[in-house]
Parts: sequence; structure tokens; C-alpha cells
Amino acid sequence: MARRRTAVVRGKALEGVRKGGARARAGLAHLADRIIDIAPRVPVRDLTTLREQFPGLGPEEIADRLVAGAAKATATVGAGVGAAAMMPVPPAMPTELAAEVTGVAAIELKLIAELHEVYGVRPAGTLAQRSTVYLNSWSQERGIEATKPSTVSAAMNSRMKRELRQRIVKRTVRNLPNLMPFLVGAAVGAVMNRRDTRKLAARIRDDLRKVQVPWDELPALPALERPADALPEHALELDTGAGRHRKDDDPG
Repeated sequence: MARRRTAVVRGKALEGVRKGGARARAGLAHLADRIIDIAPRVPVRDLTTLREQFPGLGPEEIADRLVAGAAKATATVGAGVGAAAMMPVPPAMPTELAAEVTGVAAIELKLIAELHEVYGVRPAGTLAQRSTVYLNSWSQERGIEATKPSTVSAAMNSRMKRELRQRIVKRTVRNLPNLMPFLVGAAVGAVMNRRDTRKLAARIRDDLRKVQVPWDELPALPALERPADALPEHALELDTGAGRHRKDDDPG
């Protein structure tokens, strides 16, 4: 029954987006621009830092830990938005959805960037250029395209913004049921975000494995610069490597 209701909600949401016209398009464009603005502000740990924080672990083991941490972080975002729907006077739904989409995007962009480090395929270029690569990877849910020189050197263009906006529409519509009281808000939001982050990570890792460079073959790389206006670390933590790895955080 819940699945049927979810399908109905999604169908109505898609219809609303189609009929919303200029106002809906403007709102989605603004949301996409916010994510584009956030991307260069995401702090990324380089391979050296990751290996220090995860001593004795290989690429796949570190990647597993990063994915588990990201899934837990996006689940927390989803649970918070879902819980808002259970309040006596819910906050404005569009605002809550925008907060969830941008929050999840920042966490997943950090995950994608650090997976590139772990698999030894850091994109060349400046912070802005690498951020463009990670946005492209996030919007297409792929990793291998990010390694093409033409993609690395490309500036943010209308095609990329269009693809990013399409991804945002897809994710927004998918998360609308999180805000519906009859779907038990918080639990649904957490489960959906955890599942979707793991699926995204699996696709990215499959692509990165095809072009992976072993650590002992990597040339010396400079440390990654920290953005001047970096987003707060505590809101984006995937896994610091500190403490014992808990069973409930295991990948899978």
C-alpha cells in the first residue's frame, strides 16, 4: 500500500513540475546554482591524509569506510527532513526539500572527490576545475567520464547545468514522499537517502576501478588546497578513521 501511495505522489509531483512552468523552472535553476556554488567549498581529504587516518587499509577498504560514512550522513539529513513532516505545523515544504537536496549533494560530492583520491585518479587542474569534474560525476552518476581531459578542462556550461538540474528534479521528486505523514516521514527519509547514496557510490566505484592507478605507481602529488570558505567539516564527515569501526556502519 505504501509503495502504491509513493508512486501516486511521485506521479503527481512530476505532473506538477511539468505544469509549473516558468516558476518551477526558476526554482530548480536556483537550486542547481546553489549546488554549483557549494561544490568548490567542499573540503576534500587527499590520499595522504586518508591513508594516515585509515592506517593499514587498502583502497577498497578505505572506500568501503567512506561509503558507509556518507550513507550514514545522508540518512541523517533524510531523517531530519522526514521528521519535519511529523511536526504539528510543518515548515514550508519547498524550503525543506531544498535543504535536503543541497545537504545530500555536498556530502555526496565530498564522497566522490575522496573516492577519486583513493583510486588514484585525481583530476588535473585547479580547485574550480576539479569541482566541475566532481559536479559532472555527481550529476551523471558516473565516475569514468570525470577522467577525460575534455571534461576536466571544460568550464561550467549550459549543457552541464541542464544535466545537473535534471538530476535535481529527479532527486526532489524521489524525496517528496519523505515529507508525507502517511509514509512515516523520518524512517522513510533515512532509508531512501542511505540506499541512494550507496547506489551512487557503487556506480562511481565501478567506473573508477577501470582506470584505477595503484598507489605504488602514483607520481608525487601536491596536497589539496583547502577552500577559503570551506563548508563546516562536522556537517560533511564521512568517516574520520578514528575509533573502532562499528558493526552497524559496515558496508553492504
